[in-house]
Amino acid sequence: MKWLAPGTAKRAGVGDSAVIGTAHAIARFEQSAARHLFLRTNCLEQSLALCWLLRRRGIAAALRIGARKESGRFEAHAWVELEGAVLNEAQEQHRHFAPFNGPVTSLETQVP
Repeated sequence: MKWLAPGTAKRAGVGDSAVIGTAHAIARFEQSAARHLFLRTNCLEQSLALCWLLRRRGIAAALRIGARKESGRFEAHAWVELEGAVLNEAQEQHRHFAPFNGPVTSLETQVP
């Protein structure tokens, strides 16, 4: 699990296949861990955890949140993207949700 150690990866450059491969490996690890927890987690919790793991490694992942109205109900979904590719879902569920204008950033990462 050397690839989970903080600070050992370079920032993802456009088309940097090694970093993208590492990001996909971390996403698979996070999904496996989520499946084996004693409690059930939702897409937001899983996406927050994955985004934190990737950013800790210096990988510039983006947390995305989208919404829709289905049968009169408001629904939301969260996912993680790297260079426009979704890392944490295989079924492209995010395509059914209208994403908010930009990636979600914390106040700590915003530049004044």
